[in-house]
Amino acid sequence: MVLRLFDAVTPEAMHEPSMMQPLVAGNTSSNCTPPYEQDRIPLMVLYIMVVAIGLPANVATVIMTFLQVRRKNVLGMYLLSLSLCDLMYICTLPVWTIYIEAGHQWVYSSLACKVTSYVFFTNMYISIFLLCCVSIDRYVAVVYAVESRGLRQQKLPGVITLVICLVVMIGHIPVFTMSEGDTDTREKHCFEPGKSSATVTGFNYARFIIGFFIPLCILLFTNQAILANIQASTGLRHQQKVKVRYLALAVILFFLLFFAPYHLILLGRAIMYHFPGSQEECLFEKRIYTPYTISLGLATVNSATNPILYVLASNNIRKEIRQSLASLRGHSSQQHRYTDSSQNRMHNSLDAGPMRGNHT
Repeated sequence: MVLRLFDAVTPEAMHEPSMMQPLVAGNTSSNCTPPYEQDRIPLMVLYIMVVAIGLPANVATVIMTFLQVRRKNVLGMYLLSLSLCDLMYICTLPVWTIYIEAGHQWVYSSLACKVTSYVFFTNMYISIFLLCCVSIDRYVAVVYAVESRGLRQQKLPGVITLVICLVVMIGHIPVFTMSEGDTDTREKHCFEPGKSSATVTGFNYARFIIGFFIPLCILLFTNQAILANIQASTGLRHQQKVKVRYLALAVILFFLLFFAPYHLILLGRAIMYHFPGSQEECLFEKRIYTPYTISLGLATVNSATNPILYVLASNNIRKEIRQSLASLRGHSSQQHRYTDSSQNRMHNSLDAGPMRGNHT
């Protein structure tokens, strides 16, 4: 979260507010106008697909995870928050799609630009840190299954989620005071990033380290520990171990696929700042703009895959869906009963969604 806090401190640091936004056209010469047309169709298609898949998936998972939270499920609180966060994030994409279609011309008011960017920024990075919370909670529940029973209270994830949201949201309040959001005076561009400077370079390093590298390390450590623990377990079947292995690999690979390209480009731009000879005029617009915007677009796909990866892949969530459908058809549905056996607790902790009701 601190990552985007840094973004919001100065106008220069407020780089690409959305995956759709290139350089500041107003701060560059006409010869440095980014190639808007190159990425227009791919980004629009990508955003439409994310909305079409992610909107219903997140609405469904909000309902299902809410049921798990009512059953005092600890992990369910994180997953509910993650689904709500992704849902709000997805709701900004139609606006950015219109922005791209109009040739990066903002057709609404300056306040609408600032509010949309604020929602977009905050939810992207709240989502990243909630993903870390999910992995940490699963790690604690599996590796310290016995010791954590008295510690994993439902209030704790609620407090942690609230702190994350408040810190990120407060850190982004300067968005409403920045000139980059004044679309009436900036050629109708909404938060287009400016040229690199020492301040922007420092913020890019911070984004890479705090917003990508540290979360990646957390995901690698927790999932590797979970894998090692279940491989040594004699209480799980081979099929269960394979499922956990695939889930752990998917978590890491998806995170790398969706967030690595964007943050690596940020890191590259930061490094190039220290080599003036390599800073050819308009280099960003000529060679990096299109990959850069596509990488920002990839980051949005994460909001559509989270429900599938973490929630809908859960045994309990699938049972909830089947029971709901059966109930709608007039069939009797039987409530799933949870056990407190060590084997079931470990198995459920490895599930992809709100795996069990924790009544501690």
